[in-house]
Amino acid sequence: MIFDTPSSLLSPRSTAGTRSWDPGGDHRHCRKLPGKRGCAYSRRPLLFPINPRASLSSSPLSTEDSHTADTMAALRPLVKPKIVKKRTKKFIRHQSDRYVKIAKNWRKPRGIDNRVRRRFKGQILMPNIGYGSNKKTKHMLPSGFRKFLVHNIKELEVLMMSNRTHCAEIAHNVSSKNRKLIVERAAQLAIKITNPNARLRSEENE
Repeated sequence: MIFDTPSSLLSPRSTAGTRSWDPGGDHRHCRKLPGKRGCAYSRRPLLFPINPRASLSSSPLSTEDSHTADTMAALRPLVKPKIVKKRTKKFIRHQSDRYVKIAKNWRKPRGIDNRVRRRFKGQILMPNIGYGSNKKTKHMLPSGFRKFLVHNIKELEVLMMSNRTHCAEIAHNVSSKNRKLIVERAAQLAIKITNPNARLRSEENE
């Protein structure tokens, strides 16, 4: 007896010339194989999308939990691209490792016979525009936000419409009284602060 096998259960080898085989529907969370196209599980048919972050319980959240979840989601950046640092080592001054009187702070060599300026092989490298960061990730913190310095609540409210791309940092000369007000206002506006605990005590002595 011959049964008709649904196209969604066929192996990828039997449908090599077509693009309709997609049993899972979502392969974004599948583990990729190096040098292979598709996911690591493409040798056997998937009957459900593989999502390790998906919760097994489908019970709806309470109003309080959903409000907390929305607040936490607002504190995450809108996009978080991978930040690539082309060079993390510091550029040192020529012959600073030979003479104590020459500091390690970078100074561009300007001598007419200087081998570093003339880019001889085996010499230390000089800074140039090629080491610059990508414009999309320049001045971006590891959290995905860009920092904005605030001194009062009025400056904090500027970030009300851009709280998914920028975070606030309280200036060093702000008093403890104003810091507390800024932190409370930032929680209401769902704005992330990089230094919320600076100069503030968790328990006030009465």
